[in-house]
Amino acid sequence: MVDYHAANNQSLYSAGGQQTYMEQENDWDRDLLLDPAWEKQQRKTFTAWCNSHLRKAGTQIENIEEDFRDGLKLMLLLEVISGERLPKPERGKMRVHKINNVNKALDFIASKGVKLVSIGAEEIVDGNAKMTLGMIWTIILRFAIQDISVEETSAKEGLLLWCQRKTAPYKNVNVQNFHISWKDGLAFNALIHRHRPELIDYDKLRKDDPVTNLNNAFEVAERYLDIPKMLDAEDIVNTARPDEKAIMTYVSSFYHAFSGAQKSVLLLMSKYVREENVFSVDPFLYCILFFLQLLEWIRRTIPWLENRAPEKTMTEMQQKLEDFRDYRRVHKPPKVQEKCQLEINFNTLQTKLRLSNRPAFMPSEGRMVSDINGAWHKLEGAEKGYEEWLLNEIRRLERLDHLAEKFRQKAAIHESWTDGKEAMLTQKDYETASLSEIKALLKKHEAFESDLAAHQDRVEQIAAIAQELNELDYYDSPSVNARCQKICEQWDALGSLTQSRRESLERTEKQLESIDELYLEYAKRAAPFNNWMEGAMEDLQDMFIVHNIEEIQGLITAHDQFKSTLPEANKEREAIQAIQAEVQKIAQYNGIKLAGNNPYTTITPQSIDKKWEKVRSQLVPQRDQALQEELARQQSNDHLRRQFANQANMIGPWIQNKMAEIGRISIEMNGTLEDQLTHLRQYEQSIIEYKPNIDQLEGDHQLIQEALIFDNKYTAYTMEHLRVGWEQLLTTIARTINEIENQILTRDAKGISQEQLHEYRTSFNHFDKDHSGVLQAEEFKACLISLGYDGDAEFARIMGIVDPNNSGAVTFQAFIDFMSRETTDTDTADQVIASFKILAGDKNYITAEELRRELPPDQAEYCIARMAPYTGPDAVQGALDYMSFSTALYGESDL
Repeated sequence: MVDYHAANNQSLYSAGGQQTYMEQENDWDRDLLLDPAWEKQQRKTFTAWCNSHLRKAGTQIENIEEDFRDGLKLMLLLEVISGERLPKPERGKMRVHKINNVNKALDFIASKGVKLVSIGAEEIVDGNAKMTLGMIWTIILRFAIQDISVEETSAKEGLLLWCQRKTAPYKNVNVQNFHISWKDGLAFNALIHRHRPELIDYDKLRKDDPVTNLNNAFEVAERYLDIPKMLDAEDIVNTARPDEKAIMTYVSSFYHAFSGAQKSVLLLMSKYVREENVFSVDPFLYCILFFLQLLEWIRRTIPWLENRAPEKTMTEMQQKLEDFRDYRRVHKPPKVQEKCQLEINFNTLQTKLRLSNRPAFMPSEGRMVSDINGAWHKLEGAEKGYEEWLLNEIRRLERLDHLAEKFRQKAAIHESWTDGKEAMLTQKDYETASLSEIKALLKKHEAFESDLAAHQDRVEQIAAIAQELNELDYYDSPSVNARCQKICEQWDALGSLTQSRRESLERTEKQLESIDELYLEYAKRAAPFNNWMEGAMEDLQDMFIVHNIEEIQGLITAHDQFKSTLPEANKEREAIQAIQAEVQKIAQYNGIKLAGNNPYTTITPQSIDKKWEKVRSQLVPQRDQALQEELARQQSNDHLRRQFANQANMIGPWIQNKMAEIGRISIEMNGTLEDQLTHLRQYEQSIIEYKPNIDQLEGDHQLIQEALIFDNKYTAYTMEHLRVGWEQLLTTIARTINEIENQILTRDAKGISQEQLHEYRTSFNHFDKDHSGVLQAEEFKACLISLGYDGDAEFARIMGIVDPNNSGAVTFQAFIDFMSRETTDTDTADQVIASFKILAGDKNYITAEELRRELPPDQAEYCIARMAPYTGPDAVQGALDYMSFSTALYGESDL
């Protein structure tokens, strides 16, 4: 609420001069805690009282013990209520700064004659509620109550007397103190009605409705008298004894609001009575009173209407408009009536003076009716100008509010969009990115640049709105300008960072493309070189198998050729490593952190060096050693081969010659059978004497086997062949000797002459086409055909006799047996008995074992089946009587 109707606090006269500060009967009780209800009332009242003064300086407090802790608002309060300047406050936030500020305030209070007891700066800084309320009460006493003076009484007593005088005519009002006398609210309403009867219909108030009475007084005082609401009706009603200090503080505001105007009126009245000697003053009193009140109101209101100080916000301007409308609706109409009444009273006064033969009332300069009219005319002019200014100012503020809100919205959108952009643009993610990632980052950056360009219009709009707000004198232009400046500076920074990032990305892309080309070249050259090394490692570690000197020498030659390629291979390795070194050089020079290995190959420089070192320092020397060892072994094996071959090449032909000689001996039949037998036995002895050569060869063969030699180019003979040949030689000579012996037995048993045997041999040799020493089935068949046999059945029967074992061949012995039977008569019984007797060694019996040993199996079994057991005196177990065979074969007559 504006103060266009507030009373002038400066007295027009001095009653009794300056009074000393009152001694308080009830000093603030610093040793006891406040009653909670009183403390609550004091907090509200003191806070409202402080704010009624602080608002003149454009500020206020919310929490009385907190907001005075730094001393700043406390010093400001003292400056407002005293009209004096205090020392400059300290703006620091430290405790010492706060204590110093509070001490300056307390020193000022003390300089006004106030004795502060137990109230220290530290307690105020610490937010001590009791001490803070005590300090404010001390200030209220000094600056709001001490100067009150009524009929030789001052301060509290003067205020109480003033209240009693003003409320004396009102029923149900009896002011005796500053606590329970005010509980029903009628005293507050009486004070207002006494001075402004148009504001309250006192007759409608009821003593039994204290809450309504209190709220009515508080609302009217706040709305029309510019006295802030300092009390709560419920707190007063619900408290047995309302807080005296709170009531006194609030009532003192009424005193200061009403007392100033009345003092001016009384001064004028007393002056006129003395000068004009007028004793009947009722009309005069009313005239003067209305005049002074109206003139004072006009003079107080015009500055308010001429005040063109713009408010900062639409709310404040709308409040001004509401105050202006309230002025026209509530406050001006009564003044219009007062003006009319003043003119009526003035005319009546002049008439009465004239009728009483009194001089006409001539007000002094400035107090005439014309002065009122002139002031009123000026009031209405100011009122019209004020209304136009209010409407224009509201339109301006509407425009400003719209622009400011638009500015805030666009700025907020822009700031939201830019949030994190600087961090994004300054990040060094490209330092560890791959080429594909760099390309993706570039595309992303291009999209951001497009987005950035699209936001250029918004930034320009923000700057244009800020410029317009400045031109329209927006109250918060500094903050708008600061925000706009920050946005523009950030926008410029974003542009610089965007360009810088693009350059970094493009530079890094170019460098990574160079690195990528090197990577590709590295991969193309490293792959075949690595394959060559792996193949070389595999070959060098491969187990080789050779069988002769030529093969190992071929491997050695190939290995020497491989070693001759190593210098050239090393140059290729160094060239490949140089490619990788160039990659590292580019990355290091440009501060690029390579993200990983070569994307085109898994072959690393380290693996190449490791494999190369293994080939050069390990596998090649190992291969050299293995080849030389194998060469030495093959040379030893070759010596063994030559040694074995020398022996085998002599023994093999010797065996073959011996076999040929034995065959020739058995075929040629030079001399008698006995001569041949003797010759063969001598030949057999010579063969047996050759056995040490075979044994020596076996020893050489054993060495070859131990050396795992499986071939021998120096000889076609193997130990197995020679061994078989040797066994065949021994068997052949033994068989040939046995055949000669059997021929002798056959000759003697059958009586075959030497000439017949020679004839049989000649015939046998004739049909032995393959010179195998036996007649094959077809060869024997040809022989039978020459003898006159015919038919397959006959041939089969005879083959069953000469070849009982079904071997498919006929021996010379079987051939002699067959030919002797075919070319001579049947043997006589005596001849058979003689033959058995020879077989039995001249015994009278023969055993089955002897028969099986001396005869072919079929013949032996044939004879055994036809012989009876021998029962003679010299018989042994298993003896057979060969005489019974002759009897069974030839009968008794033949015997």
